[in-house]
Amino acid sequence: MSAPRSSSGYWMGFAIVLALLAAAPLVLPEFWRRFVTEILIWGLLAMSSDILIGYTGMISFGHSAFFGLGMYGAAAALLTVRPPNLWLALLYGLIGAGVIAAFVAYFATRLRDIYFAITTLVFSQIFYVIIFTWTEVTGGENGLTFRQPPFSVPAVLSVPFTPVTLHWFVLAVVALSYLLLRRITQSPFGMVLQSIRENEPRTRAIGYHVERYKIVAVMLSGLFAGLAGVLYAVQNKFAAPDFVFFLISGEVVIFNVMGGMGTLVGPVAGAAFFLLLREVFSRFFTEYYLIPVGVIFTLMVVFMPQGLLGFLRRRLNQ
Repeated sequence: MSAPRSSSGYWMGFAIVLALLAAAPLVLPEFWRRFVTEILIWGLLAMSSDILIGYTGMISFGHSAFFGLGMYGAAAALLTVRPPNLWLALLYGLIGAGVIAAFVAYFATRLRDIYFAITTLVFSQIFYVIIFTWTEVTGGENGLTFRQPPFSVPAVLSVPFTPVTLHWFVLAVVALSYLLLRRITQSPFGMVLQSIRENEPRTRAIGYHVERYKIVAVMLSGLFAGLAGVLYAVQNKFAAPDFVFFLISGEVVIFNVMGGMGTLVGPVAGAAFFLLLREVFSRFFTEYYLIPVGVIFTLMVVFMPQGLLGFLRRRLNQ
């Protein structure tokens, strides 16, 4: 009886959170409405990273490249196709991120531990330099700006986004992405990834082609990171090289650590907590707001090594 009860409790909690997030733009002021939408986008990026960090045990500092290429792929579609098409922007962004993820995966997964992390960082910096210097195509440091595409269903409707409807669209994409990633991590494929995380030599010894699983994991993670980049581009109507810089990847790792790795939900909570801390402290410490944020992060690593989600689970089980 405990398993069905636990499952029903999970889905009830999921429905409540989904309903609260759906209602949020109807009651929040404009700034906080936009802030919540951005949290969802950064949360999706953190979830994509969790596939590698939390489930496969591979720390990646290259997610900024996938995120940024998703943005620039969407920008390419929205600047070259008239009228702007949301679904083409999604397609271009996913193709851009997917191709780069396959390229990075082919080389980086041949290495392990810190060498894998450094390799992904190097690749992200290579793409950053290319985007920053290829001014004719990418706009250089000024980036690219474009019109926001309408929400359209071919031959049925085409309506411009409002802040509320854009929030609902982002929420729907993030929720569906979470459910899909949850299903993947609970599948036999996901079990193999967790086996690689726990004991890679033993996983290889029992017959699994570890490198292939790693390549698929990097590509899957890169695709969802690119999807987050497309959503960010659509919301903000620009793409800039700053989002390809490795510092974005560092923040994503922080989201995972603060929220709880290997949970999917934890990184989203970590993203929300980090971004809220940064926003609040930046209003009081204009230039030095990252100092208190860094202190809080350090204390969490020391006293809450399992992240916010792990801490809450431990408290509830007492």
